[in-house]
Amino acid sequence: MGEFNEKKETCGTICLKYLLITFNFFFWLAGLAVMAVGIWTLIQKSDFISLLPSNTYAATAYILVIAGAIVMVTGILGCCATFKERKSLLKVYFILLLCIFILEVLAGILAYIYYQQLNAELKQSLKQTMNTKYKQAGEEKVTNAVDKLQQEFKCCGSNNSEDWRDSMWINSPEAEKRLVPDSCCKTVTQRCGVRDHPSNIYKVEGGCISKLETFIRAHLLIIGAVGIGIACVQLFGMIFTCCLYRSLKSEPY
Repeated sequence: MGEFNEKKETCGTICLKYLLITFNFFFWLAGLAVMAVGIWTLIQKSDFISLLPSNTYAATAYILVIAGAIVMVTGILGCCATFKERKSLLKVYFILLLCIFILEVLAGILAYIYYQQLNAELKQSLKQTMNTKYKQAGEEKVTNAVDKLQQEFKCCGSNNSEDWRDSMWINSPEAEKRLVPDSCCKTVTQRCGVRDHPSNIYKVEGGCISKLETFIRAHLLIIGAVGIGIACVQLFGMIFTCCLYRSLKSEPY
């Protein structure tokens, strides 16, 4: 009878081992995907981050990159711990899984919070940023971001083209009588911004705020979904780890 129970226990342990190894393989791939999403968020349209008043958007992406890197290392550690059937390694593996779980849930929550407050934040800051920092000394990053924003999203001004009337640069001699920056023009040429007629510049309902908000909201949804989604999958990994840990015999001292 004792021999039967031992075989049953061994069979259960083997099943758990292969289940956890399979999980770790997909978990490693998930880590690669998480890190890729974080890097993609930071690289694609990274110029626009300088137009945001807070670092929440960038922080969520950095958390995903860090979490993804840890996931990939943890996946390898998980396979080693499972093969060797070492309870001490399984403990470390479980703790790392828990840390990654917290990181990814945090990224998801940050993305959701920022998603909710994005509209109010942009309305408060984008116009001021454009008017006070565009073409100013030491603000080349903001200047490039604004020009890229207006050209790629085919918009002009934070709410509309008239917002540029309050711009420090537009009201300076350096503007050479431009009414809007040249990046507002449908066809960019030198000093094309002297004419603000709809045939010459972009006149978009909601201005650049609505365009930038739509873009960032789409990215935040992806970040939040990836973070929360992978975190939910990790719960199964933690459950499998606990089951395998309990099924293994105590290590000799």
